[in-house]
Amino acid sequence: MRKIILSFLGVLFIVLSVLVAKKLIANKHKPKPVKEKVVKTVFTDTVKNGTVPIVIPANGSLVAKRRVELYAEVQGVFKSSKKLFKPGQKYRKGELLISMNAEEYYASVQSAKSNLYNTIAAIMPDLRLDFPDVYQKWQDYLQGFDLSKTTPQLPKMSSEKENFFITGRGIVSSYYNVKNLEQRLSKYKISAPFSGVLTQALVTEGSLIRVGQKLGEFIDPSVYEMEVALSKRYASLLKEGEDVVLQNLNKTETYQGVVSRVNGSVNATTQTITAYIEVKDEALKEGLYLEARLNAKEETNAVEVDRNLLLEGDQIFVVRDTILDVIPVKPVYFSETKVVLKSIPNGEIVLKKAVPGAYAGMLVRPFKNVKKASK
Repeated sequence: MRKIILSFLGVLFIVLSVLVAKKLIANKHKPKPVKEKVVKTVFTDTVKNGTVPIVIPANGSLVAKRRVELYAEVQGVFKSSKKLFKPGQKYRKGELLISMNAEEYYASVQSAKSNLYNTIAAIMPDLRLDFPDVYQKWQDYLQGFDLSKTTPQLPKMSSEKENFFITGRGIVSSYYNVKNLEQRLSKYKISAPFSGVLTQALVTEGSLIRVGQKLGEFIDPSVYEMEVALSKRYASLLKEGEDVVLQNLNKTETYQGVVSRVNGSVNATTQTITAYIEVKDEALKEGLYLEARLNAKEETNAVEVDRNLLLEGDQIFVVRDTILDVIPVKPVYFSETKVVLKSIPNGEIVLKKAVPGAYAGMLVRPFKNVKKASK
């Protein structure tokens, strides 16, 4: 019985060994699975050369084109007027901005004018006897002399003798002394040189104003200028009268400006050139920060692409029969995100977006082909 069991187990072991051997032999000759090759889908664009405007970005703050810093040339107490001397107050051209108490100085001016009048009146008898031909014009001058008004100009001397006589009596020197006092008296009042608004007020009514003290700032809010510094390589491109588009930082408001002036020299330290952009708009305020886009020139027979598509050595990828290739190009202008290229043949298919890990000879599938296949 024992021999029968051992014989059965031996036969079973042999059969299992044969089956395992056959399976191993079958697996050895089975072909390995082929890994499917991945083909990247790319976005492409067909080149169509044309005229590309070269736009130079710049930014800066607005400053009123006409502005006046108010300073005192005389000393006195600030008198009250119809309008409060406060920031934001509007004035018309010629309207009184500041008035200082000048009663004491006014009295000295009137005294000098009175002395001039008396001096001329004292020589009238001598003029009647020695210069009867000029007596009447000096008589008319005295009759038109009004102490409450500005001193009129002296009559024109008709002869050398008359000139010596009048000058010898000190009349000419007295006249110019009076005119000098009147000129200084006018400085006790400051009028608006143009219609505008007060942006800074450093004195208040009743305060003592001293000579040389700054009183405030006055601007014309109708016209503003923005100073921008540009690279010297744009010096030959900038022209006066060029239109400029300006936007605020949020890109929500757009304004139209024009290049009013271009500095004729380059800053030796920064190697930049300064341009001034004039802009008019009721919504603008001084100090507002804007971004400008200056139309410097137009590049013909060129195309604009994303800057990250340009490879080292001035080359870009093109798609030829689903395979990437590279061609040389000529960049003519760089902006922050774009580059203007020349020397690309019309009809060439280029990448529209950069492909990570791309190389010449890489197999790709243009996105437009995928769209057609899905229809």
